[in-house]
Amino acid sequence: MSLADWLDSEGGIRHVEQALGAGYTRYAIRTAVAQGAVRRLRRTWIATPAAPALLRTAASLGGRVACITAARLHGLWAIDDDRPHFAVAHGASRFDAGGARVHWNAGPIGPTRFELVESVVDALVHIAGCRPLDHALATWESALRSGRVDTEYLARLPLRHTAAHRVRDGASQLSDSGLESIAFARLRRIGLAIRQQVRLAGHSVDGLVGSRLVIQIDGYEFHRDAASRRRDIAHDRRLALMGFTVLRFDYEQVLFGWPAVEHEVRAAVAVGLHEIRDIRSSGERTPFRPAPRETA
Repeated sequence: MSLADWLDSEGGIRHVEQALGAGYTRYAIRTAVAQGAVRRLRRTWIATPAAPALLRTAASLGGRVACITAARLHGLWAIDDDRPHFAVAHGASRFDAGGARVHWNAGPIGPTRFELVESVVDALVHIAGCRPLDHALATWESALRSGRVDTEYLARLPLRHTAAHRVRDGASQLSDSGLESIAFARLRRIGLAIRQQVRLAGHSVDGLVGSRLVIQIDGYEFHRDAASRRRDIAHDRRLALMGFTVLRFDYEQVLFGWPAVEHEVRAAVAVGLHEIRDIRSSGERTPFRPAPRETA
């Protein structure tokens, strides 16, 4: 197998030492580079045109894909800031990062020389110091939900920065999605006590404020499943008949219309919709009487 074919079978890019370990000689590497089948990056990496652009850039920088960019490559829920993130060694020089965000330190695990994407744990630590608290919580909780990390390990992990401690202390496995993580982190930040995954009328609700205000968060994929939509609306009706108020918000509202969401929740609390209301305390209920029939 040619060196180029081997590289393509390995994802398009490898460290020179990995190629040597696979049985290719330095002469074979020089020949492939001279023929244009393989490109050398920063002397120690070789790649074919099939190599992902992010990995080629990481190799050219002498670093690795990091922070939210790495989190997304690992399959975690993260809100992108529309620029790639890379990590390089402290004091690294002689590179042009363009519009990328560069992190000048390693995470607690640290990379090996053959890694072009930092580990999940290192990405989480970078995210804690780089992104807003609610965004960082969403990605940390995504890692917990997916089993990529667990709370016991995170509790033992030495963290050097206050931001990482704050995110670790606030992360849980109760949110079903990153969108829930963001919404409830923001509501807790303004002082609302929210219980998550409380079972009501046979199903768990996303959040419960007090004893009667239910907050449901519909993710980005929500409207693609009509049957699920009907089930959720039916559950809302059952809750209404039981005396609950349900406020339901979607992806666009949480991420791009948050002030209105926060106002509606605060307004509901202000009029006591989060509390048990005893309709008998205000006097005897007026019985229902049908309207009189009109006569011709």
